[in-house]
Amino acid sequence: MHSDARNGRQDRNDKNHKIMWQRIQTLYLAVATALLTSMFFCKFATILGPDGVEISIKYFEKVPYLVLLAVALAGNVFSLFAFKIRIPQMRVATLSAINLLAFQIWIIVDVVRGWNEMVFSVTALFPLVAMVLDILAARNIMLDEAMVQSASRLRASQRRRK
Repeated sequence: MHSDARNGRQDRNDKNHKIMWQRIQTLYLAVATALLTSMFFCKFATILGPDGVEISIKYFEKVPYLVLLAVALAGNVFSLFAFKIRIPQMRVATLSAINLLAFQIWIIVDVVRGWNEMVFSVTALFPLVAMVLDILAARNIMLDEAMVQSASRLRASQRRRK
């Protein structure tokens, strides 16, 4: 019987994890986190040298990019795994989106400055896509919290009637 209780607890934990992956905001955060993680391994731009030599610049080679990328990634990872505490999850996802906006603006400034000397990678748009996904996730987290609060108020009002 003790093993049944343990299995019941394990099934309940498995169910909680399944619920986590059924929420659309978890998908948004997972895709945004994957995009940001991939930026550590991708090149930002390629400089074409005068003798035809190509020099690749990676995101982690530029300190401001590395800092903004690491902060955004940390925020997304926290938001991805903090599914049981919705308010902090929503706030961190929103702050991550703001950070990604700053990151995208910085990238745009560098693109404008080096338009003639560099060939930029499509990964330069990943912060913009991740920002949109973070905003969508924060919105859905807020809707989930409103639904939970509404159900809680409904249950409380039914208890008072009895």
